[in-house]
Amino acid sequence: MKVNFKGLTDDEIQASKLKFGDNSITQQEGDTFLSKLMDNLKDPTILVLVAALVMISVLAIFGHAEWYEGVGIFLAVVIATGVATFSEHKNESAFQRLLEEASRVKIRAYRNGESRYVALDDLVVGDLVILAPGDKVPADGVIIQGDLMVDQASLTGEADHIHKVSLADPEQIPDASALTPQHPSSVLRGSVVVDGEAVVHLLSVGDRSMYGQLAQDMQSADRDSPLKAKLGVLAENIGKFGLIAAILVALAFLFMKLFMERGLTLTTLMPYFLDSANWGALLGDIITAVILAAIILVVAVPEGLPMMIAIVLALNMKKLLSGNVLVRKLMGIEAAGSMNILFTDKTGTLTRGILQVSTVVRGDGDKKEDYASLPPALGNILVDALKHNTTAVLESDAAGRVRVVGGDRTEKALLAFIDPALRESVEGFPIVDFIPFNSERKFSAVQVEGRPGAPVLVKGAPELIIDRCRYYYDAEGKPVDIGHGEAVRATMDALARQSMRLLAIATAATPLAEDRSMPEEMTLVAIIGLRDELRPESRESVESAQNAGIQVVMVTGDRRETAEAIGRDVGLIHSDGDLILSADELERMSDEEVKAVLPTLRIVARAFPHQKARLVRLAQELGMVVGMTGDGVNDASALKRADVGFAMGSGTELAKDAGDIVIMDDNFSSLTRSVLYGRTLFRSIRKFLVFQLTVNLSAILLMFLGPLFGFELPLTMIQLLWINLIMDTLAALAFSGEAAMRRYMDARPIERTAPLISSDMWSSILVNGVIIAILSILFLTSAFVEGLFRNEAVFLTAFFAFFVFIHNFNKFNARTERLNILENILQNRGFLGIVGLIFLVQILFTYLGGDILRTVGLTFQEWLYVVLFSLVIIPIDMARKLIRDKVTGATPA
Repeated sequence: MKVNFKGLTDDEIQASKLKFGDNSITQQEGDTFLSKLMDNLKDPTILVLVAALVMISVLAIFGHAEWYEGVGIFLAVVIATGVATFSEHKNESAFQRLLEEASRVKIRAYRNGESRYVALDDLVVGDLVILAPGDKVPADGVIIQGDLMVDQASLTGEADHIHKVSLADPEQIPDASALTPQHPSSVLRGSVVVDGEAVVHLLSVGDRSMYGQLAQDMQSADRDSPLKAKLGVLAENIGKFGLIAAILVALAFLFMKLFMERGLTLTTLMPYFLDSANWGALLGDIITAVILAAIILVVAVPEGLPMMIAIVLALNMKKLLSGNVLVRKLMGIEAAGSMNILFTDKTGTLTRGILQVSTVVRGDGDKKEDYASLPPALGNILVDALKHNTTAVLESDAAGRVRVVGGDRTEKALLAFIDPALRESVEGFPIVDFIPFNSERKFSAVQVEGRPGAPVLVKGAPELIIDRCRYYYDAEGKPVDIGHGEAVRATMDALARQSMRLLAIATAATPLAEDRSMPEEMTLVAIIGLRDELRPESRESVESAQNAGIQVVMVTGDRRETAEAIGRDVGLIHSDGDLILSADELERMSDEEVKAVLPTLRIVARAFPHQKARLVRLAQELGMVVGMTGDGVNDASALKRADVGFAMGSGTELAKDAGDIVIMDDNFSSLTRSVLYGRTLFRSIRKFLVFQLTVNLSAILLMFLGPLFGFELPLTMIQLLWINLIMDTLAALAFSGEAAMRRYMDARPIERTAPLISSDMWSSILVNGVIIAILSILFLTSAFVEGLFRNEAVFLTAFFAFFVFIHNFNKFNARTERLNILENILQNRGFLGIVGLIFLVQILFTYLGGDILRTVGLTFQEWLYVVLFSLVIIPIDMARKLIRDKVTGATPA
């Protein structure tokens, strides 16, 4: 294209920039390290920890608490928030670098009377840019010279390439508000130039472009993930329970001091308070009770939970990255595990994204599957039609290899089919006239010079072409009367039901008309069936998702028949009750009507982009945890609004920026892998909670009941802090390495409104917590047990070790809901290492603790007694599980 435009001057560029801004897209806020850190600090469990930290710090300042417990809580907060923030920030920084690389693209534009390359972000309204095949449209504008074939799929979801032409009068530039995907001369940012060359006058840049407006729409408030909502409820309940427990333990301690130790009664209580001689002792008791209450409150809070969540998320993020899944937001993994409905694309996700010729049908209904099996005469006619009627350019090198330059994916598939013939020669007849394909005409045609008999070669929609065919070519390449075409029509219907896209190839003897209409009388060469083959793993992956309780809904731009065929092939359609809706049908339905049919919805055909966001909204209003896949600009809003957005690696930058997780290989199986790891995370959290809340419950019961049985402090305050420190922190590490088991995908997803602690978890926590507390009281009050140890100091040391050991053994019960406590134990080697470390550290500090931990050394025999008493918790919990399985008649997944 030889044109010469002056373009904007430097002064005009500055004026335009001041009035309309430049072409940069305003980045979303909240992506700095500090903002991510502050957001993570708002986690409900972290807030409870911070409150406990403040309380213990105040007591430590006044000498009523030990400094190291405050340090322990502080480290738990730092590690939990630091790991999560660092992991997210690291991935986000890498992602932003990719976006910055994209923004460094230079666009050829006319400025100051010459063409020059201008950075993408520096373009302004009024710039004249030159676009050629392969270019991405940099901003919204209109064509003033030339014409283009553009792919608007990222904006509209429509796979067809659209022909855009120059304005009838380039001097009459329309208003920017007139620019739509349907405007015959408009090109919009995010579209891709497939063919042609043109000069485009830019009318909307940056945030004012359609792309920019979609980017701004994404900045709506994020919805809390299912886990974050559950943790909020848990933190509130733990806070209430801890406060009540702290008050009860403080009262029990004062009751023991006043009524049991000092022998007071209700009658003598008031005089005792009024006697100033008793105030010193009374004040000491009250201070001790307050400190004990504060420690109980700290013990009640599972400090290790946020740290464990952060570590599990970070570990799983690395595992997923090795499997082509980039997690941009760590909570996206968790949301994926809770997902119970997924709206997914077809092309490239369920299918390979590569169109291939699958079948060639002659006019008599005969089918062939490859070029070599075609009769030579018919094959030659087909080659003439396909290599001339194309927007692609064919080049051949010295080695005979054919290179296809340009053309859409349909044309590339057709040319790949006839590659054996093209290798012999890419030369053809001179082209006299050409009618390009567009969505209104639904055909393309070319007229060549020198081809005997039929100089016009037509390609397009079979339903239009076959009605104008009077003949078809037989195996000898001779025209034969086609009649009503019953045979070929029957074969076409069968192919459509096999999810094939059909194209008709025909020839005509009369020249192309000036009105660009299709020739009236033609001879059918063949019906070509093209298919975007399903990925081999797609059906298995969809079945895996469905077995996991996830409702998979395919949202596609394909026509209903093709979508239904693909749906059946991939396993979405199983019965007549499975619903398929067209975009038009969906559009006519009210929100309430859509909600009513949503549970049975399997496919939406000919879908419009805005319908995806509507489906997400309605599913969320039904309380569902919603996943959405997408790759285009038009998908960004739905990706952002979904509980978990899966952006395709081959998609637009805006779609990736909107997504929580980027599927680098566009593969549905990679998506189901993220679901598995999300469920593993959730189960790891539940295992830790079962263990930790059992520790907390038993410790609080012991400290409440101990004084009533005559023990002032069954465990000293420092011993409680020690148990809290090693049980919380090290247990968090132990449960963070749990393996992702395939059987997790056989369980139903956890409902958004379901509590974090299930009934079976409560059974374990309450039964084991109460039994450990009872066993502890029996240990302390049994003369037989006390007689096994040399003296009182050794006895109290043994009890301290017993309380740590019994909970350490209970970890084996907590890590699986099944009877086999060693199930897959070697897949989490860190678990065994940490359990062993706790035993070792406890034994070591028994000898080193002295007066601080109220411990003395034990003999080997005494350690053996402690271990044997502690092991009792394992058969007790196995009995609980046996009774549960007997009652429910099922084994946990």
